Amino acid sequence: MMLSLTVVLLVMWPLGRAQESISWEVQRYDGWYNNLLHHSRGSVGARLQRLLPANYADGVYQALQEPHVPNARQLSNAVARGPSGLPSRRNTTVLAVFFGFHVLSDILETEKPGCPAEFLNIHIPSGDLVFDPAGTGDVVLPFQRIHWATETGQSPNSPREQTNEVTGWLDGSSIYGPSHSWSDALRSFSGGQLASGPVGHLPRETDGRVPMWKALDPSTGQGGPRGIYDLGSAWGNENRFLQAESIAWFRYHNHLAAVLAQAHPTWSDEDLFQHARKRVIATFQSIVLYEWLPTLLGTSVPEYKGYQQHLDPSLSPEFVAAAGQFLATMVPPGVYKRDPKCQFQKVPGPSGSFPAMRLCNSYWSREDTGLQQAEDVDVDNLLLGMSSQIAEREDNIVVEDLQDYWYGPLKYSRTDYVASWLQRGRDLGLPTYNQARERFGLKPLQNWSVLAPHLEQQVLEKVAALYANNTAGLELLPGGMLEVDSSLFSAIILDQFVRLRDGDRFWFENTKNRLFTVEETREIRNTTFHDVLSAITHAKPTDLQPHVFVWSKGDPCPQPQQLTAQHLANCTPMTVLDYFEGSGAGFAIIIVALCCLPLVTLFVAWIVAILRKRDFKKLQKKQSSSVRREVTGEAIHAMEWHGPKTDSSPVYIQFQADKVLKVLDQRGSVLRSISLKAHRSVEVILSSNKGNKALLLKSPKEYDLVLLFSEEAGRTNFIRKLRGYLEESSLDLHMSEMKEQRLMKRAVTQEQRKQILETFFRHLFAQVLEIDRSDAGELNLESSQKTKESLTCELSRAEFAKALGLKANSMFVDSMFSLADKDGNGYISFREFLDILVVFMKGSPEEKSKVMFRMYDIDENGFLSKEEFLRMLRSFIEISNNCLSRDQAEQVTESMFRASGFQDRDELTWEDFHYMLRDHDSELRLTQLCIKGHCLSFWLLKGVPEVLKQNLHNRVSFIKKEEPKGHSSLPNRTISEEEKDPNLDTVSHYVEREGRELRKRPGRKVNQHQLHLYTEAQRKKYKRNKVQQKIQEFKRFIENYRRHIVCVVLFSAITTGVFVERAYYYAFASPSTGIAQTTFVGIIISRGSAACISFMYSYILLTMCRNLITILRETFLNHYIPFDAAVDFHRWVAMAALIFSVLHTAGHVVNVYIFSVMPLSVLSCLFSSVFMNDGSQLPQKYYWWFFQTIPGMTGVLLLVILAVMYVFATHHFRRISFQGFWITHHLYVLLYVLVIIHGSYALIQQPRFHIYFIIPALIYSTDKLLSLSRKKVEISVVKAELLPSGVTHLRFQRPRDFDYKSGQWVRIACVALGTTEYHPFTLTSAPHEDTLSLHIRAVGPWTTRLRELYSPESLALISKLPKLYLDGPFGEGHQEWNKFEVSVLVGGGIGVTPFASILKDLVFKSSISSKLLCKKIYFIWVTRTQRQFEWLADIIREVEEADRNDLVSVHIYITQLAEKFDLRTTMLYICERHFQKVLNKSLFTGLRSITHFGRPPFVPFFNSLQEVHPEVQKIGVFSCGPPGMTKSVEKACRQLNKKDQTYFAHHYENF
Repeated sequence: MMLSLTVVLLVMWPLGRAQESISWEVQRYDGWYNNLLHHSRGSVGARLQRLLPANYADGVYQALQEPHVPNARQLSNAVARGPSGLPSRRNTTVLAVFFGFHVLSDILETEKPGCPAEFLNIHIPSGDLVFDPAGTGDVVLPFQRIHWATETGQSPNSPREQTNEVTGWLDGSSIYGPSHSWSDALRSFSGGQLASGPVGHLPRETDGRVPMWKALDPSTGQGGPRGIYDLGSAWGNENRFLQAESIAWFRYHNHLAAVLAQAHPTWSDEDLFQHARKRVIATFQSIVLYEWLPTLLGTSVPEYKGYQQHLDPSLSPEFVAAAGQFLATMVPPGVYKRDPKCQFQKVPGPSGSFPAMRLCNSYWSREDTGLQQAEDVDVDNLLLGMSSQIAEREDNIVVEDLQDYWYGPLKYSRTDYVASWLQRGRDLGLPTYNQARERFGLKPLQNWSVLAPHLEQQVLEKVAALYANNTAGLELLPGGMLEVDSSLFSAIILDQFVRLRDGDRFWFENTKNRLFTVEETREIRNTTFHDVLSAITHAKPTDLQPHVFVWSKGDPCPQPQQLTAQHLANCTPMTVLDYFEGSGAGFAIIIVALCCLPLVTLFVAWIVAILRKRDFKKLQKKQSSSVRREVTGEAIHAMEWHGPKTDSSPVYIQFQADKVLKVLDQRGSVLRSISLKAHRSVEVILSSNKGNKALLLKSPKEYDLVLLFSEEAGRTNFIRKLRGYLEESSLDLHMSEMKEQRLMKRAVTQEQRKQILETFFRHLFAQVLEIDRSDAGELNLESSQKTKESLTCELSRAEFAKALGLKANSMFVDSMFSLADKDGNGYISFREFLDILVVFMKGSPEEKSKVMFRMYDIDENGFLSKEEFLRMLRSFIEISNNCLSRDQAEQVTESMFRASGFQDRDELTWEDFHYMLRDHDSELRLTQLCIKGHCLSFWLLKGVPEVLKQNLHNRVSFIKKEEPKGHSSLPNRTISEEEKDPNLDTVSHYVEREGRELRKRPGRKVNQHQLHLYTEAQRKKYKRNKVQQKIQEFKRFIENYRRHIVCVVLFSAITTGVFVERAYYYAFASPSTGIAQTTFVGIIISRGSAACISFMYSYILLTMCRNLITILRETFLNHYIPFDAAVDFHRWVAMAALIFSVLHTAGHVVNVYIFSVMPLSVLSCLFSSVFMNDGSQLPQKYYWWFFQTIPGMTGVLLLVILAVMYVFATHHFRRISFQGFWITHHLYVLLYVLVIIHGSYALIQQPRFHIYFIIPALIYSTDKLLSLSRKKVEISVVKAELLPSGVTHLRFQRPRDFDYKSGQWVRIACVALGTTEYHPFTLTSAPHEDTLSLHIRAVGPWTTRLRELYSPESLALISKLPKLYLDGPFGEGHQEWNKFEVSVLVGGGIGVTPFASILKDLVFKSSISSKLLCKKIYFIWVTRTQRQFEWLADIIREVEEADRNDLVSVHIYITQLAEKFDLRTTMLYICERHFQKVLNKSLFTGLRSITHFGRPPFVPFFNSLQEVHPEVQKIGVFSCGPPGMTKSVEKACRQLNKKDQTYFAHHYENF
């Protein structure tokens, strides 16, 4: 009792403000607490209450469909097809019919589509006259299932139950709305009135505040709010006639409020509104139960016996279907309009005027033909017309306006009302016809003939055939429609309304609710709808019949005739709406634009690269200390034409005194010299075209010079000077003219000359090596002319020097050219070149030494003087940038004479010279003349013995294990033994001797200790077949890269798991939104990839936590995680994330397209927080998804950012513009912000990015803060030194507590440069030193500006050394050099910096007897020239001096020189070995370390280490330098690691 009292007090709490005149319990708008025991009964969202068990196919929720039940359209045609124009048997008016629909809208709204969207589509039979006249058989009318209670439909014990979206009480919700907020939106809050529009007698047009249903007008396709009024029922505007009924009650409320306001002027708006509402609801209840219902059913309603609290008044699905279908059979094809004077009005139409408004053209009408012109009068005329018009007969026939032209769902403008309700009955799970009859005590159907004896036999036969003559299968709706007396429908409807009355606590006749007095109740009972219409229309009471729901004979204003479809305008035929119409081009443009984002970014990066290159070139020009030669005023300016596909360039022509024409560029550098010494005349051809600007100067045996002048005067001036110059030089000038086009064709361009020389060399090598003619180029008739031209051409000195890769003025070229030019004409012919080449390619050592002797026997006296010997030596040294002084060269010469016993001689004969080279026969045997572009290419690989070929590729020495005494690998050989197989013996002899030399430390006592043979370390070597080899290689690969593989597999597994989890969730286990059914592929791809992106973009941060990685690499985790590969892993994750980003975008592109063609009813299920289904159908356009939603806009911005970041992060652009990479990569902050915003909108799912992001973000932030704390500390530079080769040496203070290991690196910034841009550099100082040092090479803008900043000139201006910001140290693989017994350090270019620190650290630790695992280090220094990094030579020299334990073996490879077995390099090699032997240091570097020529052969070198250190299981290889070099080292390591021998662990760093 107390609980009930509490509830009553709660619901009586005033909804507005407290008013003394309201003494009753105000009924809630949403229907709650009407029943105090069952609070939710009849409330908004309450379930429909079944009278019988659900009839579903699976007993749970699946609706019956074909073939278990007939096709809905066929059944509709069989049951409801028939002629219109038959009047109601009880003369029921059309007003009663549409009043009935208004009553249903008050207690029932089940049209809301269910979520997820489910469809029971209606398949139209082929050839249907209305929907498929073409007979395609493909027409399917969509039908969407209505909303259901989500907690039902899970099991047979709880089958699906639908819900009612309005209150289930007769409480005026169709007038005031089903919620308090809805009611407030309808009110004017003035005088207790409902808000009116401008006219005053009509509601306001909807403005979106009230969720009115706004379906499209099927006759015009129009939509929008125009013509849609704010009413209590969302569907109140469905047609003009239902709209008029709703407006009548709107007016009646305002009428009563005005009357009450006049009677009670002191009442507030709330008082007036609630009193008027109470009276309107009571009047509505009375009219429905006691006037309308008896008229409709033809039976009286049982007497009211009082409120029954335990009676369940809930609406039943049976009532929902029966009431709607019963009323539908009475709907006419049109509705009359009349005025109070009984004048029936004509209605204008598309082809004239008609007697009535056509129903099919009045659904959701937006036209300005009625209510918009004198709207209040028009409503009156409709209400009066309906009161005079007799409805259609209560039978099975439904007019075509409903059966064929009902407004359609989704894309179709029309559908079948009857077929739709048949599907709705199946959706509701209605019982069969017989089950329903038994429920209401009616006799079940046993025979088809008993069902409808009044109908034609043909109708029953069709229906019986559709149900296979099974009366038990007959469904409720068709059975009820075919009944002769509608007994079943009447019973269902009467039962429902009686239960609604008796179970309503707020029923107006319930005296216990104290709503009305007995007198007021009697007054309400006596109020009829006639009274209502009289009060709200302009008609007098006498203008209407007393009982407006029935028209009886003698009543005023009879209808002109019973309307049929033939009397009315034609129905607008069905149209199919294409939601994507007109969007295809724009959608495609957006897709193309998204795909072009990388291209646009590439273009921007290309522009940036061009600008950076231009700025860098300017900076280089500014920094260049070389003094450019000024072009003299005598030079003539012109443009040189290089060919049809090459741009012309500005040049200057100078006439030299020694019969030489020089072509200079704008800087004064000589581009080419044209010698006229061998010519008697000069041929010049002029163009005869208008303007006369071109000139061709023929240059025999070279390419021609074509000059273009800006004007004819310039060309004339050139000819005048040329003529004068030639006269002074006693040369003739021959001039001719021709058209410019012909002149260009006749000219021999540089490219053509290059092709001629290519043919020249091809046939030259073809003859020397005796290769096939097809390889050299077949001399067919078509090319014979060009070939003859090539073979008859002669090389100039410049072309000969270029072929050798040398300068034209070098002594070697001069000597060789003079020797080859037998006729002395200044050019080398094909035969002359062939003669000299044969000697070097096939000659014996004696023949080659004789050629060299003749080359430098300048006076040709048969003797080689010391001066000539010195000249020869200097010509060889010249190609190594003249690294030796004349004194050093003379010292080498004297020592070589002395070593051969010729110290007392001033001249050498050839025999003496050959004797001097006696120890180098093997080198001379392999010596060639290396022609640039040919020596190592196709030609040497075509006719050279295989053994020699291998050694030509391995042109440098490698290490071999020393043999025990008595097992020398060098047996005493005689000359005859070597001649048996000269290639094999010579090569093996050379290699073995080289191996011994590499192991020796010059100047030290050779260690006589023999290596102990560890049998455990030896691998069994046996031949395997290819399958076994592949298996072994795979095993070795797994063993070598197990840490990398485990990490990659683990990360990939997590990523795959994240993808699969999200994909599975949205495919099969997602919440009931139906998104998987809508866009299955798109949602799986987009959601799965989104999860992967969230995971990858979060944990990629850990790869950039440099401080954390530096710490962790010193822990046990380094045994399981390859921290050295952090950057590579970062790139790998980034690329994978990019792929998933593209997949995510592709998935959303699919989604956007599908969402753009999905109706609003589906979208409102998918995105309930964004869309509300108001019947307007039309989805948002594609551009709304891309640019007008938070996820769309942020997604596009993210794609732009990703494109920028990834393009600028590529190796190419990173090298060109590191600053661009630095700036764009810092967009990662914006990236994460946008990712968070992108997901926070929760369009599809709740934000999940934070799940992955929080932990990595905290770790990264901590790491970043640690770096920032160091970055802001200024470091003083102690010493700055500019070294050769653009290297800047900086020595600066070591911060307190700055502990680091050799091989680690730091990041520095210089604020004096006006930027906080940080760059990484490896420390070259050792950990034991008190200061830190860096060697920075100026190769980019920042490093070049840094070098300029620390130049003496700049320091003189600022008078102090600029300070640095320091961040680090950071660890990398190089710091692990001391974890291997044997380590190989390979440094190329500036990449030697980490090894400078390592070498110094090693020697220091060795000197203090520190315990070291590392027993031997091989340092390979690869440099273009020994002068490039002279500072490293100083460090190596210090290491050599301090290395007392023979820990370090240094090998220097000079790559600038020609190949090892080239003539020049051979002689340098001989001199180098002699210099080492005599002076115990290198001829080139001054170090005791061995100097080699060419590139290091890593595979043989590493292979030899396996033999020298057989007991070592793992050798560490550490490389740093250009990518090409590190790739070569990596390739060599992988190749050797395939074998079951020593494992080479490679750690590398590129720059």
